[in-house]
Amino acid sequence: MRKLLNTLYVTNPDSYLKKDGENLVISVEQKEVGRLPIHNLESVICFGFMGASPGAMELCTSRNVGLAFVSPYGKFLGRVSGWVSGNVLLRKRQYLLSDEEAAATRIAINCVLGKLLNCRSVLQRFGRDYPDMTSPTLKENLQRLTEGVRLLKESPPVTLNELRGREGILSKYYFDCFEDLILSQDPTFMFEFRSRRPPLNRVNALLSFIYTMIAVDCASALESVGLDPQVGFLHRARPGRMSLALDLMEEFRPYIGDRFVLSLINNRVVSTDDFMVKENGAVILTDTARKTVLAAWQRRKAEEVMHGYLNERIPLGLLPYAQAMLLARHLRGDIDGYPPFLMR
Repeated sequence: MRKLLNTLYVTNPDSYLKKDGENLVISVEQKEVGRLPIHNLESVICFGFMGASPGAMELCTSRNVGLAFVSPYGKFLGRVSGWVSGNVLLRKRQYLLSDEEAAATRIAINCVLGKLLNCRSVLQRFGRDYPDMTSPTLKENLQRLTEGVRLLKESPPVTLNELRGREGILSKYYFDCFEDLILSQDPTFMFEFRSRRPPLNRVNALLSFIYTMIAVDCASALESVGLDPQVGFLHRARPGRMSLALDLMEEFRPYIGDRFVLSLINNRVVSTDDFMVKENGAVILTDTARKTVLAAWQRRKAEEVMHGYLNERIPLGLLPYAQAMLLARHLRGDIDGYPPFLMR
């Protein structure tokens, strides 16, 4: 298993990246404010629009360091990648299976099962830890989710549209009781419902922000094993969309994303004042809060977890790489099916 290196988060929107030998240099208004050796980095995520020099881009791509750009408020803007790595036959197999409805559905079912089983585990863990705070709604929806997962295993859908429909219903059961998992008594952290583009409350703002971070990590992991992040199975190919990265991140949303967001709120790492409400109702993190969240996110990625299929402990930040590697093995025919990551 590869070593987990550092992720550089460039949070100042006025920052510009350039190359100096084997170092990435961060400058603001043409003044150097920091530099890091490229060999210490796993990826670079820039929150802003100033960009990077061609030399800095070449340095990142030649050293397999992911370079992604997001808006100051966490909206994914784009990634820089160099020569496509890996076996061309692997990518040809990926494209072939993506175009075959039955084959794509079989892979997509495992991605969805991983997500739903992890959603169920999140609810079950809350029920064990806080039995006196478990509402009838949570218990009922947990039972619905359990039954839905059983039916998905016993009577799997034969088309992607059927799978998406069943996944949407079961995901709604999960999010309908998501507010029960929030221990904060602050009314500004009410969840109500999942909203995107834009997020309309503080909880959704955190979820969307962290989901973007996970998606970027998944895209980098897929490229590192030679797969095309844009050609998916559950999410169909669409110009500008990282469809396979979105497939891969499904199983990580509850375990990595949702639990991390809940910990930020329940442990009071973030507060009401860490958010701004724009004129269109969109809720976004302040600059200071974004740095706080990213620091906690980097610490979380360094924590080790047990990978059930690989039977070894690995840093949480390497889970996308481990799953990308397993997906590549399945596409090559080395293993019978794609085994999603399941939380314990």
